[in-house]
Amino acid sequence: MQSVKIGCWAGFWGDSQFAASQLMAVEGLDYLISDYLAEVTMSLLVRAQAKSPDMGYAPDAIAAITPLLSQIKQRGIKVVTNAGGINPKACRAALAKVAKQAGVELSIATVTGDDVSARTDLLQAKGLKEMFSGAPAPLDFASANAYFGARPIAQALDAGADIVITGRCTDSALALGPLMHEFGWKDDDWDMLATGSLVGHLLECGAQVAGGIHTDWRDVGGWDDMGFPVAECQADGRFTITKPENTGGLVTIGTVAEQLLYEIGDPASYILPDVVCDFTQVELAEDGPDRITVTGTRGRPCTDQYKISATYQDGYRAMSMPTLIGPDSAARAQLLGESIIRRCERILRDQKMPGFDEVSIEVLGAETNYGARATTAATREVVLKIGVRHAQRAAVNVFASEIAPMGTGGPQGLTGFFAGRPRPQPVVRLFSFLAPKADILPHVELDGTAVECSVAPGTSSPEPAPNACSKPSLPSDEPMINVPLVALAWGRSGDKGDLANIGLIARKPAYLPYIRAALPASAVAGYFAHFCQGRVDCFELPGLHALNYVLHDTLGGGGMASLRIDPQGKAYAQILMDLPIPVPARLAQNDGLPTSPG
Repeated sequence: MQSVKIGCWAGFWGDSQFAASQLMAVEGLDYLISDYLAEVTMSLLVRAQAKSPDMGYAPDAIAAITPLLSQIKQRGIKVVTNAGGINPKACRAALAKVAKQAGVELSIATVTGDDVSARTDLLQAKGLKEMFSGAPAPLDFASANAYFGARPIAQALDAGADIVITGRCTDSALALGPLMHEFGWKDDDWDMLATGSLVGHLLECGAQVAGGIHTDWRDVGGWDDMGFPVAECQADGRFTITKPENTGGLVTIGTVAEQLLYEIGDPASYILPDVVCDFTQVELAEDGPDRITVTGTRGRPCTDQYKISATYQDGYRAMSMPTLIGPDSAARAQLLGESIIRRCERILRDQKMPGFDEVSIEVLGAETNYGARATTAATREVVLKIGVRHAQRAAVNVFASEIAPMGTGGPQGLTGFFAGRPRPQPVVRLFSFLAPKADILPHVELDGTAVECSVAPGTSSPEPAPNACSKPSLPSDEPMINVPLVALAWGRSGDKGDLANIGLIARKPAYLPYIRAALPASAVAGYFAHFCQGRVDCFELPGLHALNYVLHDTLGGGGMASLRIDPQGKAYAQILMDLPIPVPARLAQNDGLPTSPG
């Protein structure tokens, strides 16, 4: 096969269940894939399986494709999904049951072996530390899963699988596996493996590459019927991102570039189980309406280690979000939040309990997330987001019970207690580390029969690729004028554990030197000083005329461990967008750029 079409119907557990049927309208579709597993999803699935042994997977996947099984079979479309979670075999059994009821005969494979939660040799290894923070390992883990690569998926397809259900694997593997199978790519075809991985990276978040969360939101039409992405892939590594005809959304250089930078670190060394990717020379080109062709991905030998994503419980948390309306609402909300905390901590002292381990007070509507750059303190309507964390559930219950009394004993204008009294929830933290591939073997079964499976061993000394933002050389004698960053760049931000990244793509190559000059890593660290407790790195992507900033220790723990309204850094890029960037007055005038206060 010289061309393969892959459509992604889900980018997370909770995505639209109707996207798969939308993608079935694509002529010549070869594969449907879906990504249901975020980093903290595994711990939720552990809790689900504890309540019912036949659970532990994402049932949304089965609901999404059950009505389509007959078409899938008739058209020879194959399905690859990580909806198996921590129980791929149960997911397979549930899908096989509905297929039998529908009279559709399908060969269904599972990929297992990623669950290492019982491997005390790994989880209790002497000196084990978290790979980003350096924190020591906890005594107990709720879940622990290796990120498998694409080869087991390819081998399941080689064996004749119509549907492949995996546990934890890299998001990109869901697309790379089918491409390895269809094109016969070998384990050392590094450039092709990197290209296939980029296909998966662009598809993995569903509608995000097709106009979802795009900077230029006014240009995106049909928000009520967002198109989900399709990749048209060639055997030589070229591929095009598009979407079904007559759907909403938008596929442009901006939407694809934003998604490429989403949730990555060093773009010259994007490490995956199958390959170390280099995205720095990737180029994008228009190939018609809603069609962007991608070229220039490079790859280097993979490492000999898997990343292990483990989770553990670290106490309890609760949050409440009452509304305040009227003059000086922001000041009243701040007073209310501080008063609730002081009241609760006095009660805790009286009950011989320690104070809260962490407190978060955010006045939404007063630009709390902008820190020192907030400009809207006089707003007349705000939401108070207040949260606490404590080792003991009883202490969190004190907080939960002392919010409502402020309705009669707090500032006037207090209303709208969202969702009523909050309930204490477990704080789930992420703990990532590396383990040798040789010690963790994937297992592939097709219709209950084992399939031979092997993966590339990798190298212990991967080739380095130094990459950092260079200092631009700008003319010093030109009159300058301030322009808002959003007029010069597209941006998108995301998370990995307690790290956030902000990708900025210059709308024109000529803009990049001025963006780089105004936003060195030190400046970004300063703008996010109210959040970021670690360093900020800056990386370049010359092919896209882009910069990628990585902020360490910046999300309050990230994911389900964070008390913040934005625990995944989704708004970080937007926080930068109105920053004034000095550019030559002639450039601003020639391009019709808006001015910005200094």
